[in-house]
Amino acid sequence: MKTFEIPAERSRLSEVNDFVLGFAEELGFSHAELFQLKVCTEEIFVNVASYAYAPDTGMITVTADESADPLTVTFSFIDSGKPFDPLAKPDPAKDRPLSQAKKGGLGIFITKRLMDEVSYAYEDGRNILTIRKNHVPTENSHE
Repeated sequence: MKTFEIPAERSRLSEVNDFVLGFAEELGFSHAELFQLKVCTEEIFVNVASYAYAPDTGMITVTADESADPLTVTFSFIDSGKPFDPLAKPDPAKDRPLSQAKKGGLGIFITKRLMDEVSYAYEDGRNILTIRKNHVPTENSHE
């Protein structure tokens, strides 16, 4: 398991992306899978940076782990900000276009659609949002 700790400030997003994408890229995840991880990482990190400690700032820890059969990456985003379960918010109504959805919640909705698993826990005064992505080998991969 690898761990990366950084101030939860929007200006630090590229460093978090480098950590997450670098970890998955080393394992052979495809460009499409890396793009999905990037979208989800940005949504999660920007929300923590914008709301978890507001009006102050704090730290975020990102952990990265892998497992085999199937090859999977798991990233946890951990902060000590206000308790907040983003998974408790209902998904947008399916009978309306996303453009008509209420403000907030679209990022986690997208994250739930792009990842194989998303979970939340509040433990020891910390929010822990975990995402898991399975690698899907393609015809062009050398596996």
